[in-house]
Amino acid sequence: MATSIPRAARSVLSRASSVNSFKVFRSDVSAATASRLLSPVSRSFSTCHRFAATAAPTYARKNVDPAKVAPPPSKQDSIDDQSPIKDMTNGLADEPLILDEGSRQVDWTRSYHGLSSQAFSKEAADTLLAPIPFDDVEVKPDGIIYLPEIKYRRILNKAFGPGGWGLAPRGETIVTGKSVTREYALVANGRLVSVARGEQDYFSPEGIPTATEGCKSNALMRCCKDLGVASELWDPRYIRKFMKDKAKQVWVEHVVTKKKKQIWLRKDDEVRYPFKESKYGS
Repeated sequence: MATSIPRAARSVLSRASSVNSFKVFRSDVSAATASRLLSPVSRSFSTCHRFAATAAPTYARKNVDPAKVAPPPSKQDSIDDQSPIKDMTNGLADEPLILDEGSRQVDWTRSYHGLSSQAFSKEAADTLLAPIPFDDVEVKPDGIIYLPEIKYRRILNKAFGPGGWGLAPRGETIVTGKSVTREYALVANGRLVSVARGEQDYFSPEGIPTATEGCKSNALMRCCKDLGVASELWDPRYIRKFMKDKAKQVWVEHVVTKKKKQIWLRKDDEVRYPFKESKYGS
């Protein structure tokens, strides 16, 4: 005979049964979830023994030709970065043309053709040896008297005529750190008259062209000494007389630096900028 169970007891038993069923279901779900989460790991561990270890790939360095490698872009050098001037102590590479031995033209770079072969005409000699007027002589601030180079050319033009004389370079121009020098030959009426080396100082590389022209004029002045042109300027008695009669020494002050010193000038000249006449100590 079946045992009768009260209704209240049946409801308690049914709730307990449902709770147990839920716990069993939750444990089944947790087990299934853990199986799914662990299954890839187990598969990875289970399959790793199937394959042998593979060596790491090696790479060989490719040799690149240095000549084909493009240089890195460089910034254009500024004017300040560039060298202001190259080393020209060995010359400007302006050597005169050396002629062949069989050429009819005289090679003035090494020839002494016509030197002292005969005297110039009396008219030319009178022009060359004429006394220099006092008005043509100038005085440098240090007291040295001189004849401007253009007046040497005027005397030569008057004695030989334009085109009747010339200066022939006998070597290349030598440029040192402070000066320019070159040797020239004075030729008149187709024959050599004199040889002299000119020189001229410069203060910056930009002044070298002007210095080369001054060097040529300096050589002309020295060559003219052999012709007797302005020979008084090397005569001590003439120099002392000129300085006494035509020159004076004055105190001057530099307008910018305010420094004072004594300079020489002609008596009929005035002090020029950047100096102004001053009294010593005032």
